[in-house]
Amino acid sequence: MWVLQVVVAGFFVVAALGKFAGAEPSASTFAAIGFGDWFRVLVGVLEVAGAVALLVPRLAGVAGLALAGLMAGAVVTEAFVSGGGVVLPLVLLLLCLVVAWGRRKETKQVWSAVAGQAS
Repeated sequence: MWVLQVVVAGFFVVAALGKFAGAEPSASTFAAIGFGDWFRVLVGVLEVAGAVALLVPRLAGVAGLALAGLMAGAVVTEAFVSGGGVVLPLVLLLLCLVVAWGRRKETKQVWSAVAGQAS
């Protein structure tokens, strides 16, 4: 599981660096969405935060879920807005779900801690 987490985290860091640099196809994809550069940078920040969290044992499952949600948005965007390929974001979505499933015990502990403090 750790090897998968490191590989997925590495991919998200590299993808975020492309977003921060405004490299293609990232720049044109976000232009097609219509939210502007701020949204591209925000997604890059979320990718880096998720990548770091994938490497924190207690947060890895939560990060997998969050990054899966981000990739679900990427799949929809690629399929219906930019007309790009959906294979890569779909594979990443599935890998993030594998991490989330593999770390579900830790996610349950985090949820219990957060829910316990809320009440």
